[in-house]
Amino acid sequence: MTTSRMLQMSHRLNRAGDAALPLLARFVFAGVLLMYYWNSGLTKLGDGIFGFLQPSAGAYVQIFPKAMEAAGYDTSQLTLFHWAVVTGGTIAEFLLPVLIIMGLFTRLAAVGMIGFVILQSLTDLYGHGGIAQEGTLGAWFDRMSDALILDQRAFWVLCLLILVFKGAGALSVDRLLFKSAP
Repeated sequence: MTTSRMLQMSHRLNRAGDAALPLLARFVFAGVLLMYYWNSGLTKLGDGIFGFLQPSAGAYVQIFPKAMEAAGYDTSQLTLFHWAVVTGGTIAEFLLPVLIIMGLFTRLAAVGMIGFVILQSLTDLYGHGGIAQEGTLGAWFDRMSDALILDQRAFWVLCLLILVFKGAGALSVDRLLFKSAP
């Protein structure tokens, strides 16, 4: 095979990857993480139609475990900051995955999800004591591939980084709205 032919094949594979990877990343995100985040968000909702503005006590425990313990599990002892973070986090658990799956403002939504995953991981490790639990943190370049933090969430972030760098792809609302987007 000639060098020219190999370069042509390489260019075709690159174009195919540019078309397929964003769609596949959104599909994998939907298949693996949509219900995970949706169900997590549901546990944080308070009562009624505006329950997202009055998060449950469990929402505060999930996001601010040490602050809730210090407040005797009384949410009225927490500050406006705590409410804003819990409310914003709850909304983000619903909104960001939907935006990614629709392919709407995908790059921004993927960056938001990456930040969410990082904060979630730090809360799991330090707020909920995961750092002390055997195997939770994990280690790269070891023989175990199933640690909940370093191993699993590295794949989540990789999937999201594909969307940050490549965009939503051809089958997306972004493509309809911004025709010049790659």
